[in-house]
Amino acid sequence: MIRGLYDWTLRWSGSKQAPVALGALSFVESSVFPVPADVLFVPMCLARPERAMRYALIATVTSVLGGILGWAIGHWAFHALALPILDFYGKAAAFDALKARTGDAAILTMLVTSGLSHIPPMKVVTILSGVVAFDLKLFIVSAIVARGGRFYLLAWLLRRYGVRIATFFETRFKWIALAVLAVVAVLVALYEVM
Repeated sequence: MIRGLYDWTLRWSGSKQAPVALGALSFVESSVFPVPADVLFVPMCLARPERAMRYALIATVTSVLGGILGWAIGHWAFHALALPILDFYGKAAAFDALKARTGDAAILTMLVTSGLSHIPPMKVVTILSGVVAFDLKLFIVSAIVARGGRFYLLAWLLRRYGVRIATFFETRFKWIALAVLAVVAVLVALYEVM
């Protein structure tokens, strides 16, 4: 099944509609859909490395817009829309646990780690941000920085190193995500001390 999905994304990544599909996937991934945009973004960058930065722009803009939709769902339609979505994905308990630990610093940390490494999932953080009425301007800026940083760095690495860097990330993703989480935790702790 995974090999079939991989082959499908490689075929799709070379099509004329790939940028539109990437934008749609990035948008829904930030608010309601469980599949990260990377499944299309990485093969697209590998297939057309000269367009990697353009793909990063598409993924960043649509991901931030999708995040704003997630924030709006959490803020204005949590019980009608978000709670059924969380129940459907089996994430309601995880959401409640995250909500119990929220404050501005916690939300900001989750936005950054989610934007960079999908831990916790972006859609959970965007909805949670709306539920707790996290400042929308700060939300947008942090989403641009985190998601843009992720997509542009990945695009640059894929342009420069190609398949070698993709293989490196695939085999070490958990360790890289933990390292990013540790760095963000240290930065937040330093921020709170100052």
